[in-house]
Amino acid sequence: MTDRRGVVAKRAEDFMPGVPYVRGWNRARRSAGTLADQLVLLGLDSDFPGLVADVNVFGDGLVQLGTVRPEAAELLAKLITAGLEAERRGGSAREAPAA
Repeated sequence: MTDRRGVVAKRAEDFMPGVPYVRGWNRARRSAGTLADQLVLLGLDSDFPGLVADVNVFGDGLVQLGTVRPEAAELLAKLITAGLEAERRGGSAREAPAA
């Protein structure tokens, strides 16, 4: 797995000495938990059943959304956009209209 900037590498399957896998995975676990909490509040947790923390070969944490329906991905994108727009206007994301 890689992104256009080359930041995200293949997920770690075989561990190498000296690579901080636990630190990266723990950070990803916290982030995945935060996202999962927000999805529960929005009633969208069942749309992201594959949400998990992982780590790549360099020890960087990864949050995998898993396989999701196109509608769920579109809704998540709209929620992110609404939150960013609310933030830009100086309000809070909670003021954004429900999708």
